[in-house]
Amino acid sequence: MKKLVTLLVVSLFGLTALWAGGQGESAGASSAQSAQTTAPVTIDFWTTQTQSDRMATIQVLIDTFEALNPEVTIKLVAVDENDMATQLNTAAASNTLPGMIECAAENAVAFGSEGLLDSESITHLINSIGKDKFYAGPLALNESSTKGSYYAVPYHGWVQGIWYRADWFEEAGLNAPSTWDDILTAARYFDKPDQNQYGILVGTKADAYTEQCFTQIAMANGAQLFDGNGNLIFNSPEMKEAVAYYAELAKNTPPGPQGWRARDYYLQGKMAMFFYSSYIMDDLAIEENAKDSLTGDNFADLEGKNFDPELVTNTRLASTITNTQGAGYGTIVSLAIPKHGDAAKAAAAEKFIRYLFTPNAYITWLHMAPGGMNPVLKSIAANERFQNDPKGIFKHYGKEKMEEIISGLDKPSASSTANGWLPQAPSTPSRSFPK
Repeated sequence: MKKLVTLLVVSLFGLTALWAGGQGESAGASSAQSAQTTAPVTIDFWTTQTQSDRMATIQVLIDTFEALNPEVTIKLVAVDENDMATQLNTAAASNTLPGMIECAAENAVAFGSEGLLDSESITHLINSIGKDKFYAGPLALNESSTKGSYYAVPYHGWVQGIWYRADWFEEAGLNAPSTWDDILTAARYFDKPDQNQYGILVGTKADAYTEQCFTQIAMANGAQLFDGNGNLIFNSPEMKEAVAYYAELAKNTPPGPQGWRARDYYLQGKMAMFFYSSYIMDDLAIEENAKDSLTGDNFADLEGKNFDPELVTNTRLASTITNTQGAGYGTIVSLAIPKHGDAAKAAAAEKFIRYLFTPNAYITWLHMAPGGMNPVLKSIAANERFQNDPKGIFKHYGKEKMEEIISGLDKPSASSTANGWLPQAPSTPSRSFPK
């Protein structure tokens, strides 16, 4: 029976010989890839996808890879993202580092700067796929202090931006909310609190949602946390301007303090714009997913409303915000090879990562969380199979709008990078949006 299942999954996923980036499997090999991999080798793969359904999907991909590469055995290990740093450092101390890990890009930079990651193998892997195949932002977040060298390869991520009522904007003759001026103009125009209608949702309480809203606005004004030498420069003129601007936007937000939950106003037709990640895509498109935001349970001034099937059509995303520069924002999850000193294990890990970038395997992974797991390779964003997700979410957006949403990854998305200096300590991965 197991043999039959293996044959089936190979038929479904494994017979392609093309990379997602369009390159052949015979593309060049790194020093690790050149190591002998014909002898049996076993590696642990630490993943932060701890949900049982996602673990099952990843296991299918592993089974397929192992059927194609019988000399390699991969043991899947779930690790909570909040425990990854502790467990990896513990493993390093006991000389039991895993063969491969999945982690937030911020953690990859921290691990790499501590000498825990094999940047040579990963850099060769990225070069063999082709840097131009990736969106620029995810690659930049994984780059080491040495230009052109990477600690990890980006794999998937979500995008944040301003979701807005395109039909309202068109009727009012307003520009899309992509610049500071246009955002504030629209926020003031649509803000009608006497009619229980508001211009925009930005976070107005001390939580991660507010941090994420403000970060993208600050980045659009060139405000940074550190200078080129790593000194804190939070009190810069650019940062002060961003704080003042944010305060003006907050005047057009529902009475608060407010966090992400106030998205309910938008889903009930009471708000023109709101900051959110691409995790909102299923709530806008699928009635069952939107139910939680259509009641009057969360806000006294919302009565509840039936699902609006036209809302997804009338909604667009401004993923890049500009004042003195363009700024995108999101979270990138990367794959890395720890520096354990075992060439055979490194070669096996690199081979498995290459397999995970083949179109069928890659899209299967991304479809575990449509909207929350977006591709870092430009070619996949327009791939018809990727557009045809199992829940039927993406068909409500269409190819053009999907590419528009995912293109938000093309801008660097870290606020703590300045003048080429990269933080050498892990940032706490902040995800205020429900998964």
